[in-house]
Parts: sequence; structure tokens; C-alpha cells
Amino acid sequence: MAKRILVIDDDEDILNIMDIILGEEGYEAILSPTGPSTEEIKLIHPDLILLDVRIVGFEKTGTQICADIKSQLELSKIPILLFSAEADVPKLANKSGANGYVIKPFDINKLLATVKEFIN
Repeated sequence: MAKRILVIDDDEDILNIMDIILGEEGYEAILSPTGPSTEEIKLIHPDLILLDVRIVGFEKTGTQICADIKSQLELSKIPILLFSAEADVPKLANKSGANGYVIKPFDINKLLATVKEFIN
């Protein structure tokens, strides 16, 4: 069974690109333009979450969503990579409990290497 990656980003172009890139690598991409609830994440049961820091039109930031996920015992082991062009993304990742980060604009090979590092 393919590893599931939940991609949360408000940019439809990024979601479409991630769907193609991850699909070509044999992953099952689950795409969300807003932050799903922790209950929805439990149902999705992802192996990894790629999470944008700024989600326009959603009441929580990516760092708040990350902290919520990490506070749930059942979900806390899921690796989360923050996905952002923010200058302080390393600090944000550390503060929110994320396992790592990917800086936008991203290099596809580096992105995939980082995903593989955290999904295995």
C-alpha cells in the first residue's frame, strides 16, 4: 500500500504540483486547501503531513495546526514538515513541534529527499 501524504496548502497550484510530484514517486497525496480537524486527520491516517505556514482564509496558521496535531497522543508520531517561504521557518518549525521544514520555492529533488527521510 502506498504511503499517504497529507498536503495542506491554500495555493491550488502548489496542491496540483504536489499531487503530480508525489504521485510520480508512488505516494498517495491527500490534498487540503484548509486545515482539517484532528478528527479528520485520524480518519485520513497519513504517514506524513506537509503543512503550509500561512493558510489564507482559515482561522488557524500552519504552526497552530501543527501544535494541535502534536498535542494529540494518537497523532503526535506523524511527522510534520512545515512548508513555507517565511524567512524564519526553521524557528517556526521548532516552536510548533514540527519534525522539519521545506523552504519555498522548493527544489523537487530536495523536497523528495526530505519526504523520504521522514516517511521511512
